[in-house]
Amino acid sequence: MFNNILLASDGSDHAIRAAEKALSLANGNPKAEIKVVYVVDGTKSKADVLHNWNSIDVDRSRKEKLTLTEQKLKHANINYEIKILHGEPGPSIVKYANENNMDVCVIGSRGLNSLQEMVLGSVSHKVAKRAKCPVMIVK
Repeated sequence: MFNNILLASDGSDHAIRAAEKALSLANGNPKAEIKVVYVVDGTKSKADVLHNWNSIDVDRSRKEKLTLTEQKLKHANINYEIKILHGEPGPSIVKYANENNMDVCVIGSRGLNSLQEMVLGSVSHKVAKRAKCPVMIVK
């Protein structure tokens, strides 16, 4: 049984499917808790600030990307917590997973930024290579 489940999410379709898999891992386990991790990349952070008037709007915009995931978690009545991290997505997710002794990391195979994926390698691949826990990559 997995008690500490990390769900890496950016609001993409693959991340929504990853949320569904994380829910299936937690289903029936009263000790299960899902940590939803959203990483604010430096380049996105600058764009967020330029497109919004203040920090409250920036924060709201980021949380809106996780709305569907949060609705699914609430509906399933699963304990969850949303963590917003700052930095490069792959290393930030790995660091969080390793420092918080996660039992499993669930991540979509592709995110919202396909150009970065082609140039730098996918976030899911980086997480799978470096996380100390099992990693489930969801298509």
